[in-house]
Amino acid sequence: MALVHPSQVHITGSHYVEAASVLEIFAPDRGQSVLRIPLEERRRQIEALPWVAQATVRRALPNILQVDISERTPIAFLREGSSLSLIDVNGVILQRPLRDDFHFPVVTGIRSDMPLDDREERMHLFSGFMQGVEAARPGASSQVSEVNLSDDHDLLATLTGLQSDFIGGSSGAAMDADAPLLVHFGDGDFESKYQTLLEKIEEVRAKVGPIQSIDLRFDGELVANPDTPAMVVQPLPKARAAGHSR
Repeated sequence: MALVHPSQVHITGSHYVEAASVLEIFAPDRGQSVLRIPLEERRRQIEALPWVAQATVRRALPNILQVDISERTPIAFLREGSSLSLIDVNGVILQRPLRDDFHFPVVTGIRSDMPLDDREERMHLFSGFMQGVEAARPGASSQVSEVNLSDDHDLLATLTGLQSDFIGGSSGAAMDADAPLLVHFGDGDFESKYQTLLEKIEEVRAKVGPIQSIDLRFDGELVANPDTPAMVVQPLPKARAAGHSR
C-alpha cells in the first residue's frame, strides 16, 4: 500500500496546471502507506498553485491517489508595466501558458502588490461592465480593447470599431472609422449607459465633430471630449509704434 512511484498519483482536470507541480507536493510521501498521507493538507497545497481553483484528493485502494482539479478561468489580460499576464474574476493573476491563444481585453490599473480583495473588487467591476455592454448589444464586448481600473469609481474603457458603426460618408470618415474611443462609465448601470452611448453618439458627433472621449457619468447625459484640454487663446502682444526715438 506504499506510494512508491509518481504514476500512482492520478491527476484529472489539469490543462494549464503542470503535473510536475502537483507531483512535487506528494514527494514527502514517497515510501509511506497511502493511508498515512494527510489528504486535507495536500489538497490545500494543491489549491495554492496559481491556476488551481479547487481540488479534491482521495485514496483509491490499495495504493492509488486520485487528484481532481478545477482550474481558474481567466477573463482578461493584465498589463503591469511591460509585462502581460492573465487575471480571473477573483483578481488572481495567472502566468500565460505558451501553448494557448487567448482573446481578451487588456486590463490596467491593477498591481500584483495590491491586496487580493482590492484586485477582486476591481475585477468584479470589469466583469459586470462586460456583461452590461453585451446585454445592451450582443457582440459589443468584442469592441472593448482596454479597460483602466485605476479608479474603482470610474471604469475607463477604450472602445474600437464603435465609431465606424455610426460614421457615414462624410469627409474624413475613413480616417475616423477605426479611431479608438475613450469612455468614462463610472461604477455601475453599465447596460443603460452603453445604450445611451449608442443612441446619442451620432447626434453629438454632428454637433461637435470628431470625438476622442466621452463621459457617461451624468444621469443619462453624454459629455463629449471631457479629456481634451480647452484651447486657450492668448492675447496678441501690443504693437509698438514705428519710428526712431530722439
